[in-house]
Amino acid sequence: MSGSVKAMAVMTVGSLVAVAAYSVALGSNGWLWFVWVLLGLLTAGLAATRRT
Repeated sequence: MSGSVKAMAVMTVGSLVAVAAYSVALGSNGWLWFVWVLLGLLTAGLAATRRT
């Protein structure tokens, strides 16, 4: 795994923690979860293209 993919994965996991904490503290926000899913898909796509 290249450095950029690792950094993206760390950012994705960190944002998951942040969105979950926000949801617990202030209530769920659908847009935040939508953006997190997009970030996760982008990370998965980046990882897939870097492997080949």
